Amino acid sequence: MMHALRKTDTAESHDRTRDGRGCAVRVRRCIVTGVQGPVEAMLRFVVSPAGGVVPDLAETLPGRGLWVTATHDAVETAVQKRSFARAARRALVVDAALADRVEALLSVRCIEMIGLARRGGGAETGFEKVRAAVRAGRAGLLLFAADAAADGRGRIERLDDGIPVIDVLDRRELGKAFGRDEAVHGVVMSGRLAQRLQMEAARLAGMRRRSAE
Repeated sequence: MMHALRKTDTAESHDRTRDGRGCAVRVRRCIVTGVQGPVEAMLRFVVSPAGGVVPDLAETLPGRGLWVTATHDAVETAVQKRSFARAARRALVVDAALADRVEALLSVRCIEMIGLARRGGGAETGFEKVRAAVRAGRAGLLLFAADAAADGRGRIERLDDGIPVIDVLDRRELGKAFGRDEAVHGVVMSGRLAQRLQMEAARLAGMRRRSAE
């Protein structure tokens, strides 16, 4: 679940706040807007030794993180307004197509996570298998192709409308995750991988939304 953004100047290594339930939430400040939000809604970038801006989607690379809200418009603005250079206080080499590159990387991450779950027996595709997992109470995430027909999706969702849904991948991307040409329906069983996939898919959804021109 995403939490409301708020402005603050807390340092990166100590940025924490509490959500409505009193739980600690890690937050970071967007270098474009100056607004802070939970790391789940942000993208981390670092400066390479050569002075380039590198997406750190796994948040494992060394160095000070440069955080941007996970939307296509925010990343494009960071590139166009030289926000990375200002935040790093040095000249940097920034790919003009950085937003598109991040979008593609997030798509790959989501596909690979679903594939990992599938190989471990934790994800299945096909209407009947998805329906069986929902009825058995094993479903942690429902997967619907973005270009899927609404009727099949509706029949599954009516079985349990409380299961989170990912519908940001198209049928070819979803098919790739399941080792086939196309897939329309899928399910990831409950667990930590499902939780991580939900976060990555939310980031990807943000990167695939663009403001109307």
